[in-house]
Amino acid sequence: MSPWGVPGLGWPGTGRSATGSKRVWLFDLDNTLHDASHASFGPTNEAMTQYIETHLNLPHAEAWSLRQHYWLHYGATMLGLVRHHGVKASHFLETTHRLPGLESRLRASAHDRAALRRLRGRKFILTNAPRAYALRVLNTLRLADCFDGVISIEDMTMFGHHRPKPDARMFRCVAARLKVQPHSCTLVEDTLDHQRSARRIGMRTVWMQRYLPPVRRPGFPPESVSKVSVHPCHKPLYVCARIKSIQGLLSM
Repeated sequence: MSPWGVPGLGWPGTGRSATGSKRVWLFDLDNTLHDASHASFGPTNEAMTQYIETHLNLPHAEAWSLRQHYWLHYGATMLGLVRHHGVKASHFLETTHRLPGLESRLRASAHDRAALRRLRGRKFILTNAPRAYALRVLNTLRLADCFDGVISIEDMTMFGHHRPKPDARMFRCVAARLKVQPHSCTLVEDTLDHQRSARRIGMRTVWMQRYLPPVRRPGFPPESVSKVSVHPCHKPLYVCARIKSIQGLLSM
């Protein structure tokens, strides 16, 4: 497999969706293309907390608090563990994303596949999740062949350091590697922090709201909702459009 590629596809995307359009679509995965709050966030959070308990020798409450702190501060729990505790990123990602029974919990809109196939331009997954997890989700939902590649957290490195979303430097790097200007890219996301960063460098932004809980519920895993999903504005200035289905992209 070539870097960032889905099995059978070259890099950069030269597959089915390269239809002459210069537009590039960057799709988040969790809570954008499937209901991750139902399928994976809970077990993943539990696995991350258990990992911190085991490897940092912390009681459960402190491990949970540290996981949440690093996620809020860095955008990914992994970054805090790598930077402050010497955790090996690949080991953390593999251990915390085994997720037994994931496939049976996955659910998404039945109409997404058809809409994605009709959408003109190159389409890539851009996710802070590890590649193996992303491919499990896409293959189970039969969405893998709708995309020209998968850009996972393992690919988001610059000068030896991980730079996952919402790092603006990473967004610029993605556009450069795809050989397009940022204004040719559209980011489809549920997380507003990521959209704010992408819009700052000139990308178009689409806020997917299908799977967002309207409020942060007590005891609900913090990674399962956007940090700013409850926003005082109906549509923040850095959001170009709001949608509740992939079909909404076809008219853009």
